Amino acid sequence: MQTCSRCKTVVSDEVVVCPTCQADLRKESTTAIALRQMQENPRVYAIHVAVSADACPACMAVEGTYPKDQVPTLPVEGCSNPNGCKCTYQPLLTEIFP
Repeated sequence: MQTCSRCKTVVSDEVVVCPTCQADLRKESTTAIALRQMQENPRVYAIHVAVSADACPACMAVEGTYPKDQVPTLPVEGCSNPNGCKCTYQPLLTEIFP
């Protein structure tokens, strides 16, 4: 499941346009916004894709740490979890405190 950042509508992973506000969820989902913010943050040097313990094979294949410009998009294409993709982004920081 993914959430539209504009209107907070929750839709299935396959939907690419929000049915409520017509936002492009590839750019305007809460997950896409979070990734963009991590990529723009100079303290983040890499991004880890974390998967749940019950992850499907497609999600298991993308688990790992990536350079900021090579992170796969979520939800994972081909995810077969009946409740939708549960993968998350985790920033890896160069420093924790300013």
